[in-house]
Amino acid sequence: MPGKRHFPTRRHILKTGALAAGAAAAPSGLEWAAAWAQEQPFKPEPNARLRLLRWSKFLDAEDAATRANIEAFAKATGVEVRVESEWQDDILPKAAVAANTGQGPDIVWALHTTAHLFPDKLVDLSDVAEHLGKRYGGWFPLCEEYGKSGGKWIAIPHVLVGVLPVFRVSQMKEAGFSSFPKDTDGFLKLSQELKRIGKPGGMAFGKAPNDAATFTHWLLWSHGGKIVDEAGAVAINSPETARALDYARALHASFVEGTVAWNDAANNKAFLAGQISFTNNSVSIYGKARADKMEMADDIDHAFWPIGPAGAPTELHLVFPLMAFAYTKYPNAARALIAYLMEKAQYDRLIEASAGYVSHTLKGFGDHPVWTKDPRVAVFKDVGARGRSIAYAGKLGYAAAGVLADDVVIDLFADVVSGQMPAKDAIAKAEKRIQRYYKV
Repeated sequence: MPGKRHFPTRRHILKTGALAAGAAAAPSGLEWAAAWAQEQPFKPEPNARLRLLRWSKFLDAEDAATRANIEAFAKATGVEVRVESEWQDDILPKAAVAANTGQGPDIVWALHTTAHLFPDKLVDLSDVAEHLGKRYGGWFPLCEEYGKSGGKWIAIPHVLVGVLPVFRVSQMKEAGFSSFPKDTDGFLKLSQELKRIGKPGGMAFGKAPNDAATFTHWLLWSHGGKIVDEAGAVAINSPETARALDYARALHASFVEGTVAWNDAANNKAFLAGQISFTNNSVSIYGKARADKMEMADDIDHAFWPIGPAGAPTELHLVFPLMAFAYTKYPNAARALIAYLMEKAQYDRLIEASAGYVSHTLKGFGDHPVWTKDPRVAVFKDVGARGRSIAYAGKLGYAAAGVLADDVVIDLFADVVSGQMPAKDAIAKAEKRIQRYYKV
């Protein structure tokens, strides 16, 4: 009909191969989105309008890809979507206010356990999770644990951001190591030798919700320590925790000065300024060095966290779930947008644009070429399979979310490595704080 734009059906796109081609077949994503909108099961309400609150971008390419995906969704479905960005540390308090007042964004792209702080305030997304899981090979167990509460899905784990050791290859070799150590003893020796030759490393012991949390939980878990046991009993007061604190004290002594005061931006700046030889981070340090054509870019690599006395990988990575508040007037539109952002055509574009900064939460997305194109980011492909829940060894819920939000583990290690209190007193202090959440 003259004047009316006709879009191919999703079935036609599949037949012609346009779906597999993704952005190459339809740079705007509009044709694919329109075809998808015809067949997807979550039909938006008439005149739906959504507000999506997300964490501030770390990479311009990721932000551009996400906004392009949302724009295509809006054009294809007629749902108006307003994206609001906030610094990641402000997402939790804003989400908490929204949950308590029943006003605010419809959807939040949050961090970790945010949804578990107010699960009864959220839209049940079980149908979305099951739909996506069947299409794309199922969820990693880690992601399922973060997404579910009381047998239902309260959030959809959108992406993982792996946080791993990042180091200068030449300086590691100068310290006498041909590869990054695979065990905690070797890592301590490397750090001490780097300090001796005047090229120390550094990892955050300060209020850094990403880098300090991943680092200190690795310290605790790698030595066999845990916040609670399998039955949910508080277990922080243990010989294993004391052993982890002893190790942390020795490691901190080999670090550059000031790591107790670092926030999430401090180690990035120090590394890119050439002040430290290693730290822990996502791929963003390497990505920034590449984007700015820094000479050090070719000297940067990543490694898995070393294995400690626990004898197995003990890694904490960042889960960024999408959740929708129950007060939204447009729950189906929210379901549709969340499902759309997880479809392979969009997800592939996001992974490609982020160059390894984000990793997949669905098993079926592990074949993306980004993981083989640059061997320096290849380790990030496996973070979904290697990561532990923040609730280890218990079950994820309000208590574990509260302990994380209260920085209990970060403070435990900071109190000891800074010399503010002996390990025994720091453990007792942490135990009391944890007991308040676990109602002991």
